[in-house]
Amino acid sequence: MSESGTSGSSRGSGQGARGGSRRNAQGRERNRGPQRGFTESTPSQRTRRADPARLVAFEVLRAVEAEDAYANLVLPARIRHHGLDKRDAGFATELSYGALRGQGTYDAILARCVDRPLDQLDPAVLDALRIGAHQLLAMRVPAHAALDQTVGLARAVIGAGPSALINAVLRKVSARTLDEWLELLLSTETDATTIASIRYAHPAWIVRALRQSLVAHGRPAAEIDGLLEADNAAPVVNLVALPGVGSLDEALEMGAIPGELVEGSALSSGGDLGRLASVRDGSTRVQDVGSQLVARAMAAVDLGTGPGTKTSADPDGETGTDSGSAGERWLDLCAGPGGKAALLAALARQRGAHLLANESAPHRAKLVRQALSAVPRDAWEVRTGDGRDIGAEEPESFDRVLVDVPCTGLGALRRRPESRWRRTPKDLVDLGPLQRQLLNSAIDAVKPGGVVAYVTCSPHPAETTAVVSDVLRKREDLELLDAGAALDSVSLTGHLEAGHELTAQLWPHVHQTDAMFLALIRKLA
Repeated sequence: MSESGTSGSSRGSGQGARGGSRRNAQGRERNRGPQRGFTESTPSQRTRRADPARLVAFEVLRAVEAEDAYANLVLPARIRHHGLDKRDAGFATELSYGALRGQGTYDAILARCVDRPLDQLDPAVLDALRIGAHQLLAMRVPAHAALDQTVGLARAVIGAGPSALINAVLRKVSARTLDEWLELLLSTETDATTIASIRYAHPAWIVRALRQSLVAHGRPAAEIDGLLEADNAAPVVNLVALPGVGSLDEALEMGAIPGELVEGSALSSGGDLGRLASVRDGSTRVQDVGSQLVARAMAAVDLGTGPGTKTSADPDGETGTDSGSAGERWLDLCAGPGGKAALLAALARQRGAHLLANESAPHRAKLVRQALSAVPRDAWEVRTGDGRDIGAEEPESFDRVLVDVPCTGLGALRRRPESRWRRTPKDLVDLGPLQRQLLNSAIDAVKPGGVVAYVTCSPHPAETTAVVSDVLRKREDLELLDAGAALDSVSLTGHLEAGHELTAQLWPHVHQTDAMFLALIRKLA
């Protein structure tokens, strides 16, 4: 959990505790001593309003819990609604994501401080407690300010009665540091999975799944702590300038730095990226570098020789192509919401190819059209329909097919922290048949000699290598290409060490990307 935060006046002020006795003349405890002091005002004088930044975080947590919303979609809208400035928006972002990421750890701590099971608390009260716990244990917010402002938030939006409970519970939380709480919680635990689950705030089944995933992709199981820790780090914003369309000049002027893994990328520390004209018009996009790499790897495969090879560079510095790319048809089988499709469309336009972006849900197909709008219209089209049907409707019609299948998203937990608490092992079982059907459709749709890129944002073998192995085992017209070599061919380092037995897996703790999986499958001529 991040240690970042702010403790300026807008985030809560108040006097520290006085020395001496911790009780007043009436015998009531006023504070927790000189090291962790609280406001000395009486309850009737304490804050009764909701600080806007904390209110935004509370509204985000409420939407996530009550409406199954995604924090990354709710948060920007709430920040705009409340008119937060850059500083307060940063505070609200850290508080929202930090409370969501740390939920498992905070709940274990809160369970020691509440006199009833947590599931018997009002959900709004529990969300307020999580917000308070994150401030007290993982942000540079003075304890008195964290307590006073969180209780004030509760008074304003939940009620005076619940605010008294929140006040009492958070005082107990504040009695120990995070390390001290972890020492207490783990003092009698011997199971490594349980220890990692509490320490790094991941459900136990995900800890086991990620440890298994590391081994399946050729990495030591001992890396699990580093992987879980990377999941809890606030991710840097990744940008991509669509080749031949966008530019990073504006972003670099605002303090972004060039990306070190792939051309045309940049890393931003945040800020209001909506102020950039290139972001507003869609020619520069927010996109994880892992997604950029797998899209570029598919586009760079030399269909004449097979494995990914470094293509030549044109005079403008953009990746070039072999002479056979002109006239190719490309397909993004599961295109929504359109990030990879936009990059592929720009690459296709440069190379004289044409992209069909397919999306089954009409509202997501609309998002795909919006994402592609920055690329000249003659390079792409959008189809709304079931990707499982394309192989039968347009057999052997495409030279390159990207099938980024629906998955559990276990590789993107750092960007979608709420997903770790929503997903269950049953999701792996439920998604497996769909993943295999989509991959088979992609293979049916690709021409002999063409290539299919099977992609997931999950490293779990049930969604990655098992799917690919099952499909290949039932057909004799397919071969695996070296996906690790393909990624190396489009990376600036040229040596990502992501390949294992011809497939490739990226990792947050190794590559600072989402845990993207890539398999490249060629249909034999």
